[in-house]
Amino acid sequence: MGEDEYHPWVPFIGMMFLSTFVSNWQGALLLWGVIQLPHGELATPTNDINTTIALALFTYVVYFYAGFQKRDFSYFGKYIEPPVLLPINILEDFTKPLSLNFLLFENILADEMVVAVLVSLVPLTIPVPMMLFGLFTSAIQALIFATLATTYIGKSMGGHH
Repeated sequence: MGEDEYHPWVPFIGMMFLSTFVSNWQGALLLWGVIQLPHGELATPTNDINTTIALALFTYVVYFYAGFQKRDFSYFGKYIEPPVLLPINILEDFTKPLSLNFLLFENILADEMVVAVLVSLVPLTIPVPMMLFGLFTSAIQALIFATLATTYIGKSMGGHH
């Protein structure tokens, strides 16, 4: 496939990367107390499962749209190529948003929980390096999410399984 076929999806992938990247870093800065709020407290948006479900479902819709736009109704022929594998092919498409959702949610939530426990146990010495590591893992999670979304969209447009 030519490179020009993927150009319409660059803004979508960039938006997904930047939104997860910025929201994860914003949550870490709030957790550190760098940004002070007058009332209440905020957390990283991606530690809420509803946010990660929305991101994963949005990617899933774009995945189907890209495949359908590229190959019209022949896109759905991939489900019945070997008719015996129809249930497995449907299950494969069901697990894509599920894996995107839990990948982002569990890693960000686990990172925040580890930092919160360490802050409560050892107030200053150990949590600071862990928080810096959390910023690094947040960036990695944003990159992985965007890479998987790109892979799914490319696969739906390319026609190979």
